[in-house]
Amino acid sequence: MKLKPQTDCPKTSRQQLTHTFVYLTLLTTASPTLAQNLTPTTNPTSDLATVTRFAEMALECVHREYPNKISHVMQGDDDAKPPRELTPIFFGCFDWHSAVHGHWMLVRLIRLYPDAPFAKRARAALAKSFTAENVAAEVAYFHAEGRKSFERPYGLAWLLALSAELHQWEDADAQQWAGTLRPLEEIVVKRLTSWLPKLSHPVRCGTHSQTAFALGLIHDWAQVRGSREVLQLVKERARHYYLRDRGANLAFEPSGHDFLSPAIAEADVMRRILSPVEFAAWLGAFLPGLPVDGSTDWLPVAVVTDRSDGHLVHLDGLNLSRAWMLEGIATGLPEGDPRLPGIRAVAKTHRDAGIAALNEQSYEGGHWLGSYATYLVTQRGLDAK
Repeated sequence: MKLKPQTDCPKTSRQQLTHTFVYLTLLTTASPTLAQNLTPTTNPTSDLATVTRFAEMALECVHREYPNKISHVMQGDDDAKPPRELTPIFFGCFDWHSAVHGHWMLVRLIRLYPDAPFAKRARAALAKSFTAENVAAEVAYFHAEGRKSFERPYGLAWLLALSAELHQWEDADAQQWAGTLRPLEEIVVKRLTSWLPKLSHPVRCGTHSQTAFALGLIHDWAQVRGSREVLQLVKERARHYYLRDRGANLAFEPSGHDFLSPAIAEADVMRRILSPVEFAAWLGAFLPGLPVDGSTDWLPVAVVTDRSDGHLVHLDGLNLSRAWMLEGIATGLPEGDPRLPGIRAVAKTHRDAGIAALNEQSYEGGHWLGSYATYLVTQRGLDAK
């Protein structure tokens, strides 16, 4: 990926104006309309059988303690405890962050499908987790020595997604749970907002440490919660990290263990903070090779060779996250943008491949891919308003 330094730059510059002029010339030959296109690539999945399958994946793991991979800094023998004692809410689903978005998935699905067959069991599972005693233990874990960077930024960003989902849900239980989780939410916000100004360069990997994906979730939480301070910080950091990026090459992706695309995730966060015309011009400079003929060969789906390997199966998640990010990018472009057919077509090929792969999962993928599928088919990334 060919990148320029990530330094702050004026909002308008000769180079930016050039890209904008070229883009507007191209756009006006295709369509006179500059209204933002808010039509998603495809409609959200409404098939109850499909979302029930996703819910069952979460119900099977949110309170399943083992196998478990903890990221745990120990200061002495007393820190050698089972996961259920260390973090009594988020101890299932193999690791802390997967347990967080497993709970998020249940909240999301009950909110959208309150009368589904799984709803009663899902509510019971959430009620079991979201107690004041459990939250106090999670808070204590965060405050212990050596855990300053625990689950930063991926797991922390997912915790904010969970909080946002609860706050948007007009339900008595949800509002109670949101209040119960508030001490943990406050710690997470403080951790992220004190860290982001110190992060001089974005992390551009395709796994948990990636900056762009986390910024998107934090941005959406800030919109839901009405936090102007956090929203402004995300916008400032995204501009600082990415506004000058040019000439990304998707041929360099993916890496073999990716579940997030560095380049596409970057574009997905920038569409959140730029106007449609600004974003269209920026995207033209950042990904200049996007086709205008509706073709799909510019971004092939990733192929998993062994779904029993916990790292290789990440590529199934990559297909799902690429799909929702491409759908998000499409909503950030003005109506009539000639790149939209190709973006939407590739989003669909990745969506189809990612959803189909859920039929062949072992626990290595099954403990987390349901959350990604839910985020995609319920259009969570387009729903943070």
